[in-house]
Amino acid sequence: MQLEILRAQVRDGEAWAQAADRLSPDEARPVLAVDLSGDPLRFRVDPDHVFSVRPMTAGDFPEVARWVNQPHVARWWTDFEPSGVRTTEEIAAQYGPALAGDDPTRMWVWEVNGRSVGFSQDYRISDHPEYALLSTRPDAIGVDYALGEPAFVGRGLGTSLLWVFLRDIVWPAYPDALEFFAAPDHRNVVSLRVLAKLGFVPGLWFDEPTPRGGVDTVVGCSLDVAQVIGHREVTRE
Repeated sequence: MQLEILRAQVRDGEAWAQAADRLSPDEARPVLAVDLSGDPLRFRVDPDHVFSVRPMTAGDFPEVARWVNQPHVARWWTDFEPSGVRTTEEIAAQYGPALAGDDPTRMWVWEVNGRSVGFSQDYRISDHPEYALLSTRPDAIGVDYALGEPAFVGRGLGTSLLWVFLRDIVWPAYPDALEFFAAPDHRNVVSLRVLAKLGFVPGLWFDEPTPRGGVDTVVGCSLDVAQVIGHREVTRE
């Protein structure tokens, strides 16, 4: 089922996602974003796929290694030295500290109908001072993601998975966050388009250092959390 909402139909103080849930049939809630870059805002219900996100475990490292070695991911995943194939040991060294609680980054695995197909991470940019210096919004929540299974690429599933990740995992965890932030390579038109479809707005271009001593020119893309997903009241004791 497709749902189109004119921006004029969104009430004052109401987020786009909340307007979509209000205007959709009860059995169709919550809906999935399809394209929020224009007017009308486009949402859908997908009865054929169950999208879920679960915490990553060390047992996922071989699968993650396989995903980052897929050509459509390896081209953009520059977390490692260009030594050819990324090994499971390299993945463990990169992401193991986060799973052990020694790094505040949270790691996740994406699933479609119970099958693991990709992974993502979220973190406060302020927890990474070297990255915060490059960002115009160090108080934002950073996200990175990869849809690793080739058979699931190019079908709109990555857009739905990233939406579920942002709405169901990231948004509840950071009630004080005003902005989500992602910075894909400026040549990665697929990732930039996915972000635009979910309401991200491109901003500053900046150079990000890579392990091999060079830089990647990336595009800082920001999502206004209150406008797109919703506003959360923050209560403090």
